[in-house]
Amino acid sequence: MTKQYLKPLALALGVALAGTACSKHEDADSAPAATPAPSTTAPAAAGTTAAAPAGPSFNVAELDSTIDACGDFNGFVNAKWVAANPIPEDRTRWGAFDQLAENSLNTQHDIVDAMDKGAANAKAGTIEQKIGLLYRSGMDEAAIEKAGVEPLKPELAKIDALKTPQDIVDFLDASFNDGNSYVFGFGAGADFQNAKTQIGYAQQDGLGLPTKDYYTDPKQAENRKAYVDYIVKTLTLAGVSDADAKKQADDVMKFETQLAAASLAPVELRAPENQYHFVSVAEADKITPHFNWEKFFAAQGVTVDKGFSLSQPKFFKEFDKMLASTPVSTWQAYLRFHAIDSASPYLSKTFQDNKFDFYGKTLAGQPQQKPRWKRVLATVNSSMGEALGQLYVAKVFKPEAKQRANELVDNVRNALKTRIENLDWMSAETKEKAIQKWNTFLPKIGYPDKWRDWSGLDVNGENYFGNVEAASKFNYHYDIAKIGKPTDRLEWGMTPQTVNAYYNPTDNTINFPAAILQPPFFDANGDDAINYGGIGAVIGHEASHGFDDEGSQFDGDGNNKNWWTKEDRAKFDERAGRLVSQFNDYTPIKDKPDLHVNGKLTLGENIADLGGLNVAYDALQEALKKNPKEAAEKIDGYTQDQRFFLNWARVWRGSVREKQAMLYLNTDPHAPASLRAIGAPSNMESFATAFQCKPDAKMVRAGDKQVKIW
Repeated sequence: MTKQYLKPLALALGVALAGTACSKHEDADSAPAATPAPSTTAPAAAGTTAAAPAGPSFNVAELDSTIDACGDFNGFVNAKWVAANPIPEDRTRWGAFDQLAENSLNTQHDIVDAMDKGAANAKAGTIEQKIGLLYRSGMDEAAIEKAGVEPLKPELAKIDALKTPQDIVDFLDASFNDGNSYVFGFGAGADFQNAKTQIGYAQQDGLGLPTKDYYTDPKQAENRKAYVDYIVKTLTLAGVSDADAKKQADDVMKFETQLAAASLAPVELRAPENQYHFVSVAEADKITPHFNWEKFFAAQGVTVDKGFSLSQPKFFKEFDKMLASTPVSTWQAYLRFHAIDSASPYLSKTFQDNKFDFYGKTLAGQPQQKPRWKRVLATVNSSMGEALGQLYVAKVFKPEAKQRANELVDNVRNALKTRIENLDWMSAETKEKAIQKWNTFLPKIGYPDKWRDWSGLDVNGENYFGNVEAASKFNYHYDIAKIGKPTDRLEWGMTPQTVNAYYNPTDNTINFPAAILQPPFFDANGDDAINYGGIGAVIGHEASHGFDDEGSQFDGDGNNKNWWTKEDRAKFDERAGRLVSQFNDYTPIKDKPDLHVNGKLTLGENIADLGGLNVAYDALQEALKKNPKEAAEKIDGYTQDQRFFLNWARVWRGSVREKQAMLYLNTDPHAPASLRAIGAPSNMESFATAFQCKPDAKMVRAGDKQVKIW
């Protein structure tokens, strides 16, 4: 289950977010710790133990002087680096985020390798022992090859035994309880109308292709054919005959096409009203008369009290219709395929390679599969991510880094408050409510104050598939046990080793994991401009999410409640509409001018970039007032204002394979990184002034083309 209202800085890959049902689906280019970052030659930030070669906090030799900064700022800052740093064969993209994520992976690799070697002597039941055993079981290729498909046969036998629609319902109830979700997702989350309490959320899911459009769009015909071929091969690997596999694959495709027609598109899912639909159990049963929710909850061991969110009623009506009208044999084909597909990364090599060939090569254009240690490390992260984070923090993160980051958070938050107070388009009435929300922001830096207890999870060093199943069930029940309990604002939705940051409007928190507090985002040896253009803009970005098109529909307590006057909301929507138009005009894939960014899908992130960069710039100016000498000083020939924007662009440097870029355009709420480097600065007079751009320069948006929101 994916919670639409968690707002990460960048596309989060391979991260099990707190409060979601454990997912065993692997992204083609999923880095275990998640997404993206910096130059390996940058000095180590405070809080890291790894020594790095001494060097400048920004290397101006990387700039391309043949490119006009006012014409193509991304090219000016990043073209030379991109040309010199091709995408590794086992990735679909490579850039600043990815470099830092790779550094984090290497640190994690050292940790799990040490835990593996020391597992025999580790105290029984400790996270050190469990992580070591889990990693060891995943690296034992001989045992996994010998087991083949055997670990999955009990599940497949249950599917083979289904005879009636009620059997299917009973199977789904039991599967969810085991941590294996089919068709829809279920987990805990803050109640949109009473965010201090956790409720259950049932949400659409169940598709093997990225979005509903892949099932009908003529442009995706080739991918549909490849998907059917993948289903056929997946089934045959598990022992289904060729003829039966082809028929079952056609049934699966028809089944999912019907489910897709009732599903919402990514843009639609961004709207809070499409994420929350509170019903009583009796009301839910009327929507799905063939699926008894009271029985489902009893099977999960939870009580929903007054009700839960049946978040997309149209989807669940179709699900119920399919329970009654779709042949049991078709349901069996669908369930059989998805059981094998989900298990494939933990079975023998033929299953792993088959899954990668479709999701990695065909859909994303990734030439080579990641080495096994990275794939197993991804499993450790999805299974015991916070436990690994506890060891990661102990190894690399020191208190002084947290203290410095807190200072930057305070400065940027104060700059946001000042901007709100001085807005010329918002009434005093709405400003007062905005400041009330600002007052309740909760910043969280580095890692949780209280670590999660893993004492209920049992793993061993011999059974990889069994360990993954055990972790999936453990994490699912950890999540749904929150239902009916108070929301814990101190809980994290990302692990400390994740190179990312996020905002959650239902608890009004801004969150910055330890792994992002390194160059190019944060440099203890860097000047103010570098830090405010990096982590300062990240802080501003996450805080601005509280006031983007989606976050602005939640109040300071996390409730989905309107705090705007009608007039102010109309003014906000008009300004946001101009940002939609700006990004709709971008065509980021070379030689494919017909493929545009979806300005509505990426609106929230674009608002956060624009607001965050403006807020960070203001905070820099306040910092420079306290140090006039530094403010007037050039470093390597560049002013503080210029270095601020240079580091912002450097954060977004990188390249992406064409197929992955196309996939992102359809699914990712973030605009392509190359456009994030230029989108916000082109709307800022301070950028044009810093680089002395002429009014007609491409990087200068003026008049009604210029967007100002926060």
